[in-house]
Amino acid sequence: MGQTTFDDDELLSEATDETRATVEERLAAARAELPTADAVWETDADNVLGALNGLSAALDTDDAAESLRQAKKEYLLGQQAGVFDEDDELGAELESVADLLTTLQTAHEQVGELTSTVPQLRSGLQEAHASADAGGSDDGDSAEADEAEA
Repeated sequence: MGQTTFDDDELLSEATDETRATVEERLAAARAELPTADAVWETDADNVLGALNGLSAALDTDDAAESLRQAKKEYLLGQQAGVFDEDDELGAELESVADLLTTLQTAHEQVGELTSTVPQLRSGLQEAHASADAGGSDDGDSAEADEAEA
């Protein structure tokens, strides 16, 4: 059986390695949970509403956001403990993924707004055209009657 050491420097080095590994694992999980470019770009939908619903589902980032949140918490704790340097590239990677997540979340909100607006717009246009068609046929009948009288 090996001898366990409780040397502060050795324990700190071990904790530093574990903290960095945890942040890297959670950051990798956040990246893996981001939607793929194809999921956001391609669609098999038959209409605009189907495309918007598919895009909305593709832009769901809840799991990625939670993984990134956990990674940032570990990173901040490690930063306070002096595990990471000021110019540590892991911090820059976290910020890069955070910026991408913010963009995805903004797009998700915009798609959500369009998803509710497009059906209303369609109904309004259908009503407008139905009214125009109904009004147009009355005017046509009236014009024909005027010509018949003349």
